[in-house]
Amino acid sequence: MGAGMARSLLRAGLEVRAWNRTIARAQSLAESGARVEADAADAVRGADVVLTMLADATAVRGAMDAAAPGLSAGQVWLQTSTVGIEPIGALAEFAAKHGLRFVDSPVSGTRQPAETGNLLVLAAGAADVREPLAPVLDAISAKTIWLGDDGAHGTATRLKLVINSLVLATTEAAAEAVSLSEALGLDPTLFTRTIAGGLLDSAFLQMKAGAMAKGDFTANFSAEMAAKDGRLIVQAGQDAGVDLPMAAAIAERMARTVEAGHGDKDMAATYLLARRVDG
Repeated sequence: MGAGMARSLLRAGLEVRAWNRTIARAQSLAESGARVEADAADAVRGADVVLTMLADATAVRGAMDAAAPGLSAGQVWLQTSTVGIEPIGALAEFAAKHGLRFVDSPVSGTRQPAETGNLLVLAAGAADVREPLAPVLDAISAKTIWLGDDGAHGTATRLKLVINSLVLATTEAAAEAVSLSEALGLDPTLFTRTIAGGLLDSAFLQMKAGAMAKGDFTANFSAEMAAKDGRLIVQAGQDAGVDLPMAAAIAERMARTVEAGHGDKDMAATYLLARRVDG
């Protein structure tokens, strides 16, 4: 996701300095015109906008701690990772300590929209950051939804967890429908062709069910990240006092998918756990 976003920024003519914990994974960006830095502090030093896209809150905080010597007051921090509600407050405190203008801005989309600059950005941050962020957001997104001026409250992160609860539920529903079709002796594409264009249809459902039927688990949204988001969704529900049994079951299913060795595959690999139940 981060590499795709960086390439979108470069296509828009913006100067990009990139840093990754494993520097070899960032080297391909140099071919696209980015300056790959070995030191996180060098990547952020003098930048107008600092953008983070990492796996979880621990990785984000680790990256920003490494970058801290190069940070300066007034920089805008566009935090696009999905990290959970409680960690957003801690990251906002880090931003305040370093004088950064913090924007809670998780993105909705997978690897392909990141590569093509068609992500949906959910953003919460002070009104005065919108103008300097406009070139960045135009480059990486098809649409940005502003959700208030308080990034520390985590409104954008809260909405991202709600959206991802539907993403995970749709993926698991597709996996079970394809598995049931096969178990009943049906062509697994029959149900998607039958519902196409109707009330039950969605482009996302068609994409995931189609990948399962073809056995194509090339990662757009990995099972490992789906399991992480599943845990965040369940935790958010528990903290808010709401019972989410389906979300809990899907989170457990995604965790099992990872345990089965499919963590680096697309989350559609949850389908691989299906077993015919006899009796």
